[in-house]
Amino acid sequence: MRVLLLFFFLSGGSFLCPARAQQEQKILLENVRVFNGKSQAVSTPVNVLISGNIIQTISAAPIAVEAEVTKINGGGRTLIPGLIDVHVHMVFGALTMQDMMLPDLSESFILEKAGASAHKTLLRGFTSVRDVGGPIFPLKAAIDGGKLSGPRIWPSGATISQTAGHGDFRTPAERSRRFFGEPSRAEKYGATFIADGRDEVLTAVRENLRFGASQIKLMAGGGTSSAYDPIDVTQYTLDEMKAAVEAAEDWGTYVTVHAYTPRTVQRAIAAGVKCVEHGQLLDEPTLKLIAEKKVWLSLQNLVEDTPDMDPQRRAKRKPVIEGQAKIWPLAKKYKIKLAWGTDFLFEPELNEQQNAYILRLQKWFTNAEILKMVTHDNAQLLQLSGLRSPYPGKLGVVEKGALADLILVDGNPLQDLSLIADPANKFLVIIKNGKVEKNLLEGK
Repeated sequence: MRVLLLFFFLSGGSFLCPARAQQEQKILLENVRVFNGKSQAVSTPVNVLISGNIIQTISAAPIAVEAEVTKINGGGRTLIPGLIDVHVHMVFGALTMQDMMLPDLSESFILEKAGASAHKTLLRGFTSVRDVGGPIFPLKAAIDGGKLSGPRIWPSGATISQTAGHGDFRTPAERSRRFFGEPSRAEKYGATFIADGRDEVLTAVRENLRFGASQIKLMAGGGTSSAYDPIDVTQYTLDEMKAAVEAAEDWGTYVTVHAYTPRTVQRAIAAGVKCVEHGQLLDEPTLKLIAEKKVWLSLQNLVEDTPDMDPQRRAKRKPVIEGQAKIWPLAKKYKIKLAWGTDFLFEPELNEQQNAYILRLQKWFTNAEILKMVTHDNAQLLQLSGLRSPYPGKLGVVEKGALADLILVDGNPLQDLSLIADPANKFLVIIKNGKVEKNLLEGK
């Protein structure tokens, strides 16, 4: 990863989108109906003026502008905030497992694949994502520096896992770094830290913070895609978890944990963890505790078993897949702070279904609730990073003073949510940070 890290530093190591070049740029969206991220209905026709990367004015009256302003006539279509996915792996999701195991896997190959995938992510309308594990910093620096096109990224950096934990990706031939002194392949590529004991956990957290992590991802329980750990196991002692939380809080940010079971989540909450990823096996007492402690639950609708899936993995996934139908309505019942994400791994073809996966929420939520979740609510989770948030400003809403991450939809998604599952045709205009990334209305 040395070349990638060198690239990161040569790019300025900046975690802020370059706004200087567009500081004076203005865009006027005329005759649009706004879903502001929180409302139950779209507005009457209004005009929206963007100055630089900020929404400057929203007015029902005409807005007087200078001649050099870029004008887009919305034709009464719906303007919504940019979509947000809070559980992605931008690198792992762009590569296959075969790619990851290539003997000559190079930094340039990783960046090429992940960069192309990031561009497609943005064109699907996802203007922000939270990356919850992987070698993300070089990709983020390339996007923020204008070298690649992609969404805003809230990076976690390498996952932090105990030995034999969900982030222990070693092959049988790779022995323990602690006993034999050789870091595993996954650690060398910045995919994970295998850290045991309070001191190693502190070091792993601080290493990620050193490179710009906006939050910390800890593996607190068993997983379906890892070789050594059954789903039911609890990972990391209370003291180890507390060490991670203390180190993160010293930097003004938080820890999120991979966890499915009540025992795992209850320990994480006792340690001060602020967010839980997954949780499909949780019981009602634990969900009540999550609600009481105001902990975020970042949920997904995981992909179903595929015909070529390993039988052992199928067996591990079975209770998790079955739990999905129970956890969403229960989380809604107890008014838990809910966030949504996809969690695609090593199957790049799944990324094309990112928008369609939002529609799966229609079993339990109204269209307005869903749109609020994937815009406003997800943005609230992003801001849990506090001063470590890489992009200061308000996201997930269409209002004066908010960052200009916007989508002009051909139709009203509050009435027909399927519109957001066809971004190629129905997302006519996509704006990120005040810059037009796509405009099918140009010249019309």
